[in-house]
Amino acid sequence: MSGENLRLMAVHAHPDDESSKGAATMARYAAEGVEVLVVTCTGGERGDILNPRLRDDPEVQRDMPGYRRREMAAAAAALGVSQCWLGFVDSGLPEGDPLPPLPDGAFAREPLEVATEALMRVVREFRPHVMTTYNENGGYPHPDHVMTHQISMAAFEAAGDPDAYPHAGPPWEISKLYYDHGFSKARITAVHEAIVASGADSPFADWMDRWDRDDRAEKVTTRIECADYFGHRDRALLAHATQIDPDGFFFAIPRDLEREVWPVEEYELVHSRVPTDTPEDDLFTGLRS
Repeated sequence: MSGENLRLMAVHAHPDDESSKGAATMARYAAEGVEVLVVTCTGGERGDILNPRLRDDPEVQRDMPGYRRREMAAAAAALGVSQCWLGFVDSGLPEGDPLPPLPDGAFAREPLEVATEALMRVVREFRPHVMTTYNENGGYPHPDHVMTHQISMAAFEAAGDPDAYPHAGPPWEISKLYYDHGFSKARITAVHEAIVASGADSPFADWMDRWDRDDRAEKVTTRIECADYFGHRDRALLAHATQIDPDGFFFAIPRDLEREVWPVEEYELVHSRVPTDTPEDDLFTGLRS
């Protein structure tokens, strides 16, 4: 298969997740002729306004759902990809001890089979060769991220079964499934040490002192060279103006340094129905003619 015949689906929980996880990879593949679709499970309606410039903006306060839809459209255009909504409602990030119950109607409270069928319809219409999603912890333990993992795994397993979800369209078997490794300890450590060595202040110093994330570096199987598309990623991030502080850590890394130290995005191959050898440098290894 040439790039023009290949299809990649990235399943994400909220608008902005696609721009902070695997965005440069998607932009690279789209530029090479791969058809790329971002599936956004929720509208991000309960997201906090993280950009201090917009916290008191009356338009944002009046119509957060509409604002986030417009942000998502601009981000998709920056990456050169297509995007669709599953239509579920953001669960919000519960806080407190004990944690409060999730709101009625929230994505993470949907029956698994209902949410899976919604994704299945998109899978069987788009017919991806490769799907990317989050690991079993959601990448981080937001309930919508965990639910996104669950329905992605269920759809991958059942999409090719004609007896599963028969009303969701003709069966289609996805060839490969990956977890995104966007914020690995190895990446953050390498960038942090390079910034310190340059004599600048690192935005990740606190991360080094309190790192308690599960480091899955040993599970990385696939590294995609995509430094030429960091600009696409940055424009997509900035499009999500309510969620991204332009003075925050995303933009505190000198881009020349990042290109030199960490010019890749990383993935973990979880399932493959085609022969492939790891490590890989292409999500479509085993699928190209």
